[in-house]
Amino acid sequence: MPKFRKKPVTIHAEQWFPGTTIQGVEPYDDPDPRVREHMLSALASQYPGADAEGFGWCPTLEGGHIVSPGDWIITGVKGERYPCKPDIFAATYEPVESETPPTPWPGSAPNKVNLEAPYGFHDSKP
Repeated sequence: MPKFRKKPVTIHAEQWFPGTTIQGVEPYDDPDPRVREHMLSALASQYPGADAEGFGWCPTLEGGHIVSPGDWIITGVKGERYPCKPDIFAATYEPVESETPPTPWPGSAPNKVNLEAPYGFHDSKP
């Protein structure tokens, strides 16, 4: 089976906790008590005594996801937002030291592509 490696892409992410306001995350509020009870019972082993107010909801391109305390909210390369569990985030991402803006994907800007740069990223030179 072929193997693949993620391209080095800089992302923006914020860690969510109850009471935190992050664009793309709204309070979890399902009007159907059966759905709410099912969600809480599914999360009870990880978060004993939790109630719905301790969770958020993040609409994504694949449908909505429950946001648990400590989840990271990632802004993807096309501006989409989605939650990521802290252990997966720690295994996949590392902090970026500089505040340099993320490099655009090839073809996303009218700049020329530098074919000698890693993965053909745009050259920042004019």
